[in-house]
Amino acid sequence: MEISLCMIVKDEEAILERCLDSIAGLMDEIIIVDTGSADSTKEIAGKYTDNIYDFKWIDDFSAARNFSFSKATKDYIYAADADEVLDKENYKRFRELKETLLPEIDIVQMKYGNQLQYGTAYNFDEEYRPKLFKRLRTFVWEEPVHEMIRLSPVVYDSDIVLLHLPKNNHAGRDFMTFQKYIANGGRLSKRLHHMYAMELFISGEDADFKKAGKFFERSALDSSRSLDEIKEASCIAVKAARLGNDVSTILKMCLKDLMSEGSSEMCCELGAYFYGIGDYQEAVVWYYNAVYETLPILNINYSNKIPLQGLVDSHTKLGNIKEAEMYKGEM
Repeated sequence: MEISLCMIVKDEEAILERCLDSIAGLMDEIIIVDTGSADSTKEIAGKYTDNIYDFKWIDDFSAARNFSFSKATKDYIYAADADEVLDKENYKRFRELKETLLPEIDIVQMKYGNQLQYGTAYNFDEEYRPKLFKRLRTFVWEEPVHEMIRLSPVVYDSDIVLLHLPKNNHAGRDFMTFQKYIANGGRLSKRLHHMYAMELFISGEDADFKKAGKFFERSALDSSRSLDEIKEASCIAVKAARLGNDVSTILKMCLKDLMSEGSSEMCCELGAYFYGIGDYQEAVVWYYNAVYETLPILNINYSNKIPLQGLVDSHTKLGNIKEAEMYKGEM
């Protein structure tokens, strides 16, 4: 089978060559879609392909991806980002996959590795992502009686690991895209609602929480949202309210989470609130709950590193040096 590489890029002169050098030899067609580079990105791409297209950026990654896929002509499409690198071992695995892939496979998943080093919106260092797609899908009838078309794609989880080596954190760009979409009247799907909340708790600065606070406060009160969405929205709203010293909103929003099984994130926020007003004994209670009595819903560090540090700091303020040293040893 033959593969079309489809990429969308913008101002990637620092890393595009590194990416293409690592994968170009596996590709039978290379398609680069530029969304408005002001550097030498297109000149670098020109060393590898003549299939370079311009696409006016409209704050929609899916639109750009769809445009790039529309230019592909081979059996499968490989979707790559400029900050990916395929090392020698995984290049060999990819080569073997290309030679042996069964034709009924619609999607191949590959592991994204090295995710935690750069503080991007992930809780795991390796995580499967769909990367290789059959360009034209064949529909197949199933079942010996009451037959029906197979609707679910056939997905294969490969052992290929892609190194994720971004030149910077994309959180600021993502937050702007979320905010613009919301301002234009867009409603976040359950998946994007979770991604926005998760990225805030992993990569967000205080200013990002303040900007997002009102949206998530409304979301926590939206009866059409699921319980999971209401809980994650209330966590964002409480942190934004804590940063703005809005005690009534803290109380209102934390109850949205604590009416069901509480989350580590909410416990940490309550711990931070009580620590901030000097009630260190109460801060200990909530930081303890974050570590030992609840589970995280957005950032795994809110069940270990962050509340353990809170316990160390709170016990230190209380003069409980033995307890502070004990929790420090657990970090």
